This record gives sequence, structure tokens and C-alpha cells, in this order.
Amino acid sequence: MSEQDFKQTLWKTADKLRAQMDAAEYKHIVLGLIFLKYISDTFVKQQEKIRDSVSDPASELFISEDPSEYQEELEERDYYVQDNVFWVPQEARWEALRAKAKQPDIGSLVDAAMTAIENENTSLRGKLDKRFGRAQLGQGVLGELVDLISTIGFADKYDSSDLLGEVYEYFIGQFASAEGKKGGQFYTPSHVVKTLVAVLSPNSGRVYDPCCGSGGMFVQSEEFVKAHGGRVDDISIYGQESNPTTWRLAAMNLAIRGFAADLGKEPGDTFGRDQFPDLKFDYIMANPPFNISDWGGEKYESDPRWQFGRPPVGNANYAWLQHMLWKLRPGGQAGVVLANGSMSSNTGGEGQIREAMVRGDVVEVMVALPGQLFLNTQIPVCLWFLTNDKTANGRDRRGETLFIDARQLGTMESRVLKVFSDEDIGKIQETVQSWKTGEGYEDVAGFHKSASLEEIEKNGFVLTPGRYVGSSIDEYSDEEFSVKMDKLTQTLSDIKKRSLDLDVEVQTSLTHLGLAHE
Repeated sequence: MSEQDFKQTLWKTADKLRAQMDAAEYKHIVLGLIFLKYISDTFVKQQEKIRDSVSDPASELFISEDPSEYQEELEERDYYVQDNVFWVPQEARWEALRAKAKQPDIGSLVDAAMTAIENENTSLRGKLDKRFGRAQLGQGVLGELVDLISTIGFADKYDSSDLLGEVYEYFIGQFASAEGKKGGQFYTPSHVVKTLVAVLSPNSGRVYDPCCGSGGMFVQSEEFVKAHGGRVDDISIYGQESNPTTWRLAAMNLAIRGFAADLGKEPGDTFGRDQFPDLKFDYIMANPPFNISDWGGEKYESDPRWQFGRPPVGNANYAWLQHMLWKLRPGGQAGVVLANGSMSSNTGGEGQIREAMVRGDVVEVMVALPGQLFLNTQIPVCLWFLTNDKTANGRDRRGETLFIDARQLGTMESRVLKVFSDEDIGKIQETVQSWKTGEGYEDVAGFHKSASLEEIEKNGFVLTPGRYVGSSIDEYSDEEFSVKMDKLTQTLSDIKKRSLDLDVEVQTSLTHLGLAHE
């Protein structure tokens, strides 16, 4: 069975069980069990390594070839902690739970296992879901789920956490898709995250997401670092999330990957309870909720973060942008996903803030994306790339902003969802890179243009890329124009004919009723 078939089979089976309860609740049951299975498998694998060492006469750790004489050593905590393996108490180990899967109190036993793991591993304390005992599942269903997840056997087939992490991300994405709008609130499609990561190229330093959801930005950052020959610990990860359930989900997602991420002491509102008040960051990536009005803006009349103007009380878009600028180190870079309206809105002084940001030379690149990229909204979105120093990371770009109209990129994966291919992402990344360095950069009509402050001023500080890049030459080629004109002419002719036919029908009907005018 291929990796993809394996995941899809697992999902289909889980989806059947999902009929037992709402997906919003059910996903935490499935993902929690996957997490438990993972750290238990990792523990067992480490235990086998220790067994091999203490029973091998050639090993420095050799004790005896008789199992009864080294059994206690297998429970020596230091062997696990020194290799960054979570310590799993006996009652929390997967096989112990599996043996009791058919018991009616299996839910409570899983909750107890989660608590035991938290107590033994301070980095997980208070972050694991413990709702299994009170889950409204039919009799025996939770036990069936335990049996199902027991068949995963990742540790037997794959020698890394990569596939486990991938499956975990797969489930997060699948649940988001199944839940539609609500589920998509905590999940940013990986191809959108990849676009942010590809442009920012985080290779070392502090990476921060002030509304981190399930932690997808960090996962893709790690993939980028590894793909470019770096090590995971070249970057330090900081995230914040206000939703307690999603905050726990992020903690589990990152623990599976082996990340030493700092998600703050508690879930908290980024504007009101900044978990990292004294830290600045090299890279910031975020997909904040679009156009939220209940962000508590009335409480922040004056705030040092509002360097370009106080954000409107009724919309947090410009509060997010300014918060991220405030958190950047000198020369730092930020990539933010926002609704398209943020590029042209004037409500509540947003136009003035945008103008101040452009004049302040902090807006580096604007990218218009096509619609249908998100599970939770059909509206088109855009990417803002910000920096506080346009002389860093390339040539001196002061007074310039790059506009990219990527609305023609992407392909439909389903009737409602569009995706970016690696080629699409590469096209955007290469355009930004060549613009930053000045190596081989030229404006391309219909796709990208480097605009001056004066040009942006002439456009009223509206940052919609379509205003700047113009139309592709191909779009108006003689051949295409001819085809379009023929179609339009035919359509107009059909409409006129239909109009005449309707006039005749109406006149005939009026005549029958004796109402027709002579």
C-alpha cells in the first residue's frame, strides 16, 4: 500500500466513525490518539535501542545477556531524556491501553494516560487534550478507534517522525476540509504557507507566528531549512494562539515533529496578552483571521505598536500588520495573509495608515492570489511582505514596492478548491528574489512590476497589484482578441433576436386579451 493510499484508507475509516459525533469535537479524539500512539511508539523504539546496548557484550553499556538482569535498566529515565524522547509511564503506553480498549472505561484510561504524560514531561504540561472520558461516542466506538490506530505501525516501517508528522498534518487538513468554514479557521493550506516560506526563506534565527493555529507555518519553515541543508535547531520557534483547543493542537503537532517550540505559558490574545513582550524576531509569518471586528480595538487607543496610525476599532487587519512590524528585528521580514480588501480599504482611517506604511518604506512586496485557495472562504486573498530595512537582504530597494498579480496561477484540485503547484510557488519566489537582488529582474506586463512611491501615490496608495502590472500582451494578442470579439458579437446577436421574439410573443398575448394598441 502506498503512503497516499495508506493515509486515505485511514481517513475513510476514521470518517465513518465520525458519524458518531460532530467533526469539531471528533477531530480532537482522533488527533489526540494519534499523538499518544506516536510518543508511545517513539518510547518503545528507544527502549529497544537500550536493550540492544545493555545486552551486547561489545557495548560500553553492556550489563548482561540475561534479560532478568537488565530489565530495570530499560526503565532508566535518563536514557530517554538525553535523546529528547518523551518519558511515557507504563500506564500510558499504547499497548497497555490497547489491552484495555474493549473496557467501558477506556475513555477515562486515555485521559489518565494523557495526565500521566503531562506530569512526566514539563514541556507538555497543560497542553494535552483530556476529553476522552466524556466523549459522546457509542458503546465500543472508542475502543474500535484505538484498534484502528494500533494498525498504523509507523515506527516499524519508517525510521523518522516525518511520516507521522505528515499524517498528523494530513488529518488536520482533512478535518478542516470536512468541517468546512469552521474547521478552516485554524488551518492554512500548506501551499499558501509554502509560498510565504519560499519568499521569506527562513534559514536561521527566530521565527514567530502571533496567531499560529495548528502550527503549519513552523512545519513548513522546518521543511525549508532541511531542504536547504540546514538543521532544525538553526531556527527558534515562537508562537501564540488564543483558542485553547487549537493551542493544544499546535503543541501536539510540534511535539510530534520534535520541535522545541515556545507557544507561551498559556493561550492568549496577542493584542492583550503578548506572550513575548520583550522579544523581536527575524521572520514573522501569519494568517490572521480576516477582517475581525471584535478584537478589542477600543482598549488600545494609544499603543507603541501603532506607529503608522491607530487601527479602526471595527477591523483588526491593520492592527495585525503593525503588531508584526513592531515585533521585527532590524532587517527582519514578515509575510502576512489578508483579505484583498486590506489593499484598498479606507474605512476607519485604514487608507491613511496604508499611506503612512508606504511612505515609511515598510511595504516590500504585494501579491494578489486567486480565489478558492482556502477552505474557509471563497474570497480572494493577498500576501503582504513587510520589512523595516529595504537595504538588507539584497540591493537598496528604498522607494520601491514590488507588485505581483498571481491570480492566473494555480489549478483546481476540486470543484471548490484551487492549489498552487511547486512551479507556481517557484515563479513567485524567483520573481521576488530577482527583484531583491536586481539580478535579471525586468517588469513583466500582466504579472509583476516594481513601482515607485510616486506611482503608488498616483494610485491613491491603493496596493492592488492589478493596478500596477497592467495587462499581459498575450491577453490582447490579435488572435485572442478576434476570438473574443466573435464570441461577444454572436452573444449580442442572440440577445437581440431573443428580444425581438419576446416582443412578438408579448404583442400576440396582448392582442388575444384585447389590450393591444393599434
